[in-house]
Amino acid sequence: MADYDIAIIGGGPGGYVAAIRAAQLGKKVVLIEKDRVGGLCLNWGCIPSKALLWNAEVVTLMRDAETYGVSFDNLRLDMGKAIDRSRQIVDQMVKGVEFLLNKNGVTVISGEASFISPHELRVTDQQSTITSDHTIIATGARPRTLAGLATDGAAIINSRDALALREQPASVIIVGGGPIGVEFATFWRAYGVDVTIVEALDHLLPLEDEEISTQLERAFKKQKIKFITGAQVHGATAANGRATVTLTAAGKEQQLEADKVLVSIGFEANVEALDLDAIGVQVERGYIKTGPGLGTGVDGVYAIGDVTGIKNLAHVASAMGVMLVERLAGRESPELDYAKIPCATYCQPEVASIGLTERQARDAGRTIKVGKFPIRANGRAKAINMMDGIIKIVADADTREMLGVHMIGPWVTELLAEASLGMTLEATPRELGWTVAAHPTLAETVKEAALAVDGEAIHFWTE
Repeated sequence: MADYDIAIIGGGPGGYVAAIRAAQLGKKVVLIEKDRVGGLCLNWGCIPSKALLWNAEVVTLMRDAETYGVSFDNLRLDMGKAIDRSRQIVDQMVKGVEFLLNKNGVTVISGEASFISPHELRVTDQQSTITSDHTIIATGARPRTLAGLATDGAAIINSRDALALREQPASVIIVGGGPIGVEFATFWRAYGVDVTIVEALDHLLPLEDEEISTQLERAFKKQKIKFITGAQVHGATAANGRATVTLTAAGKEQQLEADKVLVSIGFEANVEALDLDAIGVQVERGYIKTGPGLGTGVDGVYAIGDVTGIKNLAHVASAMGVMLVERLAGRESPELDYAKIPCATYCQPEVASIGLTERQARDAGRTIKVGKFPIRANGRAKAINMMDGIIKIVADADTREMLGVHMIGPWVTELLAEASLGMTLEATPRELGWTVAAHPTLAETVKEAALAVDGEAIHFWTE
């Protein structure tokens, strides 16, 4: 008889959520984590970065205080205190996760696990072995590195280094204009740092709807955040406490210098220590290959979250974990529809999306109708003086299915739930337009964009 029903390797948002849900379902569960529970997201990603971005929003409001009839002298900003506050929040939340695991009866073992067989694990720090009926790999990912862009933790840094950077740099070059890059650009610029983003593709946030990316670029220009798109970075070097990035853009090679270079070019899976070859689990392009039900092809061994490379988002990892353990407990749980997973980026203005972009829908051969509503036409947006942005809904002209919802504006990440629920329940734009939104709220913009699909928006005139 095995020691546990389910063994989970990795205590991030996939692993710890799966462990708690499995325990709720009556399973005997062990969670093996080599560092702190909460994973990259809680400790060095989602949570501390959002704490810093709230600091950035407060700083921005303080700089613009006279707009609201507030004046003062000698504004002093301490970026170190912002970092300290973010670490305090992390500590509080880690303790919360530890409490929940304990109360749900999950055994937590500190150590690094590797496979002896599909049903037996070696835990190095404990010099012990564990047997289980099922094993879930949830080891997550770490910041990606490339040749020529090796970080040194000083002048050339990754996102983890940046989240611990208490001393404010005068200038930063950010390599990568994805979510991490634009979020750090927002934070640093609020504190007065000279920021330049270098992105290989044609737009910032290149995976978002092109119109949304263009709106963000306009907003960044207002904030004096510089960016170079369509750029090929050849490498970064450090000398005398400063860093230099060599790149080619518009056919010309150039060098940029700054106090710091942040390398934010994605993530790579944590698979090296697992000894996957011992049990025959396949790795493709650095990620664990999974099939239906998140199985690895090896009986009793599964993988969830960033280690699969399916969609590197904390809420996806959590949803995978819940779906999997529900099935292992004999309960029905629907397959995840990764095309309808919400994505949120907490730059200023925020960017939020779900479903197909306009281009993706057209490339898929769909005949579409698009509804748009500008944030500036919303009363709440005017009241809070945050008017940059747009809500955009892409719908199938024939079936009336909502194919995608794309938003940029104040706090639009909080509007994703309505869009996600609507797409899950297969609501049409007309049905979403029937929804009564409280006034004045930012949520009215979603209703108006839905009405705009058929040219029926009330508070905005289009020819």
